[in-house]
Parts: sequence; structure tokens; C-alpha cells
Amino acid sequence: MPEYLAPGVYVEEVSFRAKTIEGVSTSTAGFVGPARFGPTQGEPELLTSFADFERIYGGLDPLTFGSATVPNYLAHAVRAFFDEGGARLYVSRVANSATSADTTISDPDSGGNDITLTARYPGSGGNVTVTFTAKLGNNILTSDGTNNLAPGLRAHDTVYLVDASDNDSTDSSPTFATGVYYVEEVVSAGSTTIRFRQAGDDPNTAPTLDELAANDEIHIITVNVEITTPGAFPRTEGWSGLAPHPAHANSLSNVFAGTLSSRLAQLTVPIIFAGPASGDLVVHTLFGQGTSPNTIEDTFGDSTATDADRRYIVDLSGGTDGSRPTAANYQGTGDDDPALKSGLVAFEDIEDISIVAAPGATYDYVNSASDIEQTVRHLISHCERMRYRVAVLDSPPNQAVSEIRAYRNRFDSKYAALYYPWVRIVDPVTNAEANMPPSGFVAGIYARNDIEHGVHKAPANEVVRGAIGFEFMLNKAQQDVLNPEGVNCFRYFPGRGYRLWGARTISSDPEWKYVNVRRYFAYLERSIDEGTQWVVFENNHAPLWANVRRTVSDFLFNEWKSGRLMGEKPEHAYFVRCDRTTMTQNDIDNGRLICLVGVAPVRPAEFVIFRIGQWTADANA
Repeated sequence: MPEYLAPGVYVEEVSFRAKTIEGVSTSTAGFVGPARFGPTQGEPELLTSFADFERIYGGLDPLTFGSATVPNYLAHAVRAFFDEGGARLYVSRVANSATSADTTISDPDSGGNDITLTARYPGSGGNVTVTFTAKLGNNILTSDGTNNLAPGLRAHDTVYLVDASDNDSTDSSPTFATGVYYVEEVVSAGSTTIRFRQAGDDPNTAPTLDELAANDEIHIITVNVEITTPGAFPRTEGWSGLAPHPAHANSLSNVFAGTLSSRLAQLTVPIIFAGPASGDLVVHTLFGQGTSPNTIEDTFGDSTATDADRRYIVDLSGGTDGSRPTAANYQGTGDDDPALKSGLVAFEDIEDISIVAAPGATYDYVNSASDIEQTVRHLISHCERMRYRVAVLDSPPNQAVSEIRAYRNRFDSKYAALYYPWVRIVDPVTNAEANMPPSGFVAGIYARNDIEHGVHKAPANEVVRGAIGFEFMLNKAQQDVLNPEGVNCFRYFPGRGYRLWGARTISSDPEWKYVNVRRYFAYLERSIDEGTQWVVFENNHAPLWANVRRTVSDFLFNEWKSGRLMGEKPEHAYFVRCDRTTMTQNDIDNGRLICLVGVAPVRPAEFVIFRIGQWTADANA
């Protein structure tokens, strides 16, 4: 309470309005599954395009589990999600015994100064090609006899040093009696304390600036790196102007370090570089400095040398996708450190997600039925525990109508929906037709439906944009069998294309029969949850109850005006009670504020019936 201790005028701010509730987003999805590359632990990154997925998790190329080559179902599902209208997606990669690619660049003089390149993450996507290209800068030593250095020379720069006193008029190009050095110390330009040192040399005897003649040359050596990811659609990323010396801020060792301070770099820089302790040794190992003539060392002083003369290309190998992920891999592991969480557990700390799927987890059902069913149970359990999420379940491939009915009857949840059959597309990798799991398409349709119409509308009777067909072309009689069981079907209609033709959950409770009702209630509950956090620790008495009623009523009134609730009047659409009729004195004494909210949701017109009969002009009313 404000204090008034001295006479005066006091101006205070007060609020005469009820608090407002803002509706939460319902179109953010989370996919879990195997990929060709990328992190397998830690908080998943938000993706807003398929290009983001490619850069972090690899492309569409198939996975290899042991001797079996399997389509990259997760990548295809991500592509389908964005093509169908999705905008925000989290991916949690799972892997089972995958290995990381690596290679060693040997010291040409066998001096133990090898360079090791290792893929940052396990998987076949780490089998990249790395191209190192040495760049020789202009001479930065002036020729006016003062030996002043041009701006730009820093400690730990790697340089090509030419001693003019060793040259004679018959030389067509400078020799390199001193060769490649690194700058050990710079105090000020033109100072004699600028030292150029080679590894193993005594810094007190290494050439320094005061020992150089006016016509000597100093060229800074930098390295450009290009990393090419293999596959049907190879991608090349480049880094330029990197320093060979590991102590340099922009060195190969720092830019490609094992642990990077930038999260973006940690996700997108695909290799780890570990090399010798000095810049001249890195150049020596990468480009053959000090070896026989006609190698890279001959090109440093040659003005006609091209990039090809200063290039070293190496392939990383040994990266594998491991074995088929198990139900335990999909479930993931938890830890107090979020950086160690994996699988579905990694989604628990992300509040944005409202749609969860494991695209392709049901493939090879014949040989892995029990493990696949356990994976589905993990998905359902995750959504039930998180409350505000719905699982989009794939049917197993190659299942007859009777088999898919039996499969559906193994599960019962109001937080999950099952879709059948698989969707046929043209695989851009093989240019052949292929069947893909429906969950990626359905999650994208959910998001598109939410954006265009609203979460209250059933996500059905929507065109499947990426489909050229389905695994099976179902007819009405077959759907008559499947729809009552809660199996949502894809259908083809002449003149109307390929459509999703079902919007039911797999719940046996008729109150939660429809997907849109379940998702709409999740939207209402989460919106009210987040919009009323201010109530906690307020005084629990009549003024607070009235404020809560107004806050929730205003939110629901807006929902009714938007056509999301039944009823011709607000009182037919919803009610909000928060008073002595909803709380006992015991509740109040124990700090409980209880608000009872009832809403009449809009259900889909699943069966549209027109009754037509004959009528004659002289018929009586």
C-alpha cells in the first residue's frame, strides 16, 4: 500500500480493465526419427524450412542400417510438412550405434605433425569432401628502405617470408631461404620486436624485422575451406580467410573446434579440425612445405600459381547410420542437463509443440511388430503426459483393411489419431514412385488448417498437395469399415484430387471422438493456463474471483464471436463460474481457487444428409 507521509499531490496508476488472454499457437510440430547427420542429444533446433533441415540433419538420401538401405522417411516427412503448409518444426534425431567419419592427413616428413579431421556428428552424412586452398596475400613490407609494415599484420599470422639478400639477378622468382613462418610477437609496426618464427626455432635467433632488407617480402598466408556433402543433391559450404596458426582467433582450429561458442556454428559446422601447434607446421602438413620440388612450396613465390597449385583435397570416411532405431531410442533418455536429453524426452522442455510424430517408425512391421507398437505407445504416453499435444500415428505399410483394423484396436487414446494408407510421391532422389508415411503430410495439413481456418475446424477434406496417389486406393465400402474404428483414410475423388478424408481420434470415449475437438480443448486449456498465471498468490477472495470470471469470459466471448463455439447467444456457448458455488471454505483455507468453465465446441458435419420427397402443388401444408 502506498505511504502518504507528507502533504502533497500523489498521482497513481490503476487498472480498470480485466486481464486479457491471448490464444496460443497450435501449428508447431515435433518430429522424432533417424537422419543422416546432426546432433542426437540436446534441445532440438526450430526449423522454418526444409533447407534448415538439410543444413543440420542432411538431405533426402537413403539411410543404411547394416546391410539394408532404407528410404529417409524423416527427411521426406519434413519436406512434406513444409510443402503442405507447415511453418515451424522441431526435429529430435535418434540413432542406434551410428559412427562418425574421420580421416588423418599425415605429416609428409613423418614428424608426428598429423592433422585429424572428424565429422562433428555420427552418420553417413559426415562422409564429406574437404578442400583446403592456400591463399598468398600481397607483400606488406614497404620498399622505401624504412621496412615499415602495412596495417594488418598480427600475432599468430602465418607468413611466407622472402629474404631478398639471398636472391641474385639470375633468379626468375625469389627463393625461399627462410620459407614459411608465423608471427610470434608484434609490439608496433616497424618495431624490431616483430618476430617471425618456425616451430622448433629459438625465438632469439629467428629472423626479425631489423634483419630484413628493404626489398624483402612478407606475404600473409590464409586458407579457404570448402566442405562438400555427398548425395543426390550435393551441397558445398565455404569458409574463407582462415589462419593456419591454432592460436589465431580466426584459425582452422578455432573455426572447426570440437566445442563452439555459437549454437548456430555448433549445429552447422560439420567437421572438427585438430592439427599441429604452429602455423608453419599446419601449412607444412597440408600443402607439403619442405618436401621435394614441384610441390606446393614452389608456388608460394610464383606469381603465376593458381588455386589448383595450392589445393589439398581429402575425403572423410567411416561414417555409418548404425542399426534401426529401437523403441528405447525413440523414447530417449532424460538428464538434469538439457544438453544430454534425447528422443521424445528432448521435446519435454519445449512448450511450443502441439503436434508430435515419428515418421516412418512403423516400416518393416512384419519383422519388428512388438518394437514398433512400443514406439507408438511411447508417442501416445508422451502426448498424454504433456497434455496439450496430439500424436499423429502412421499405419504400418502393406496392411490390408483387416490388418489395419486389428492394429488400430491395440491402442486407445484421445491424444492420438491414426492415418491410412501411406502416400505415394515421386522420390526426388531416385525419380521413381515411392510410398511415404502419412504423418508428415498430416502434420502439415494440421498446420495449414489451423492457419487458414482455425484449430476448431476438423483437419479433413483437405487436398494432399504432394500426393500422386496412395499405397491403396480405398473405396467407400472400405472406409465404411475403417471410419467407425477411428482410422482416418486418404481417398481419391475424380475432379477433386487426393484428399484426407477423416478426422477421428483413436479414443473409445465418444466425447473425444474428433481430432478438432481434442485439439481445440488443448488450445483453450493452454491459453487459459498461460493467460492466468498472474492469479497465483493474489488475495483469494471475491474481487479476484470476479476478475478471473471477466478474464476467462472475455476470451471465450471472442471465441464465440469467431464462430468457434456453438449457440446463438453467448450463454448458449459457454459459462464461467468462480465463486462460493465452486469453492468450499476448506478450498479457500488451503489456497485453492477453483474456476468452472463449460464450452460447447463445434463438431464437424461428418455425415451430410439431404432428405428429398415428392411435392405436389395442391398438397396441403
